[in-house]
Amino acid sequence: MSERILIIGAGNVGRGLFRAFRASGGVEVLGLHARKPSPFATSSGALPASLSDANTIVLAVRDEQIDGALAELIGEVGSSGRRRVASGTAIMHTSGGAEPALIPQLGEMGLSGGTFHPLVPFANPDRAPELLRRAWIGIDGDEHARATSRRLAGHLGSRTLEIPVGGKAVYHAAAVMSSNFPVVLAAVAGRLLTDLGIPERSARHAVHSLMDAAVSNIAEAPPTDALTGPVVRGESDTVLRHLTALRGDPEARALYRRLSLAALEIAAGRGADPVRLEEIQRLLLLR
Repeated sequence: MSERILIIGAGNVGRGLFRAFRASGGVEVLGLHARKPSPFATSSGALPASLSDANTIVLAVRDEQIDGALAELIGEVGSSGRRRVASGTAIMHTSGGAEPALIPQLGEMGLSGGTFHPLVPFANPDRAPELLRRAWIGIDGDEHARATSRRLAGHLGSRTLEIPVGGKAVYHAAAVMSSNFPVVLAAVAGRLLTDLGIPERSARHAVHSLMDAAVSNIAEAPPTDALTGPVVRGESDTVLRHLTALRGDPEARALYRRLSLAALEIAAGRGADPVRLEEIQRLLLLR
């Protein structure tokens, strides 16, 4: 099937997908449309003439804008009095958390709808083609929408993850934890090093190197096998020194305590000494 894609929304996600689909060579990208003029968009303002030629429309807009964008699409009527979005068109949105009210109604109009949520941090749209070649994409919707998403993912070199019905909020929370929280941890760890007087550039690269190695480890083994550090080794004295040293930094100390408690569960599943783990838990909860 020939894919003819129109992307609506010229933010980082829309721009990243625009670049990635064009680089794939396997689809015809009709344009990148923005509501307001944008140096990155091929059109702006009123929906472009290419709308009628698309068999897939990707809505890369904010969650609160999706239903409005859907209403605009299905309400677009040409000079002939017929709807401009062709029958059979798949309309996909890129939100991992939204459940747009109009998506279930598309089938009654001869259209199809669902989610196409790339599990990729789009901080830099220029990197999207590279990142998507080894990424996963969360999908849901009717059968036609899911089949369309699987084909599109294949063109990008990505794999798909079907989001279970009713599980979208938990799915998206897991995605946020995977994508956003490592950045938060890197910022806090880097600040701890710079506060000691280590140059910012050196601190940032050192933290990145260590986090990159940890991520590489979980690519090869499950977290229960990849976890290292004082908690899984049962080193309560080391944990106590850390808690004492971090007393002057409540934010970092709270993160250290909360994540160490989570690490305890992993360590227990790995068969670490329960007596040592209990001592560490006492330190984390009481100090």
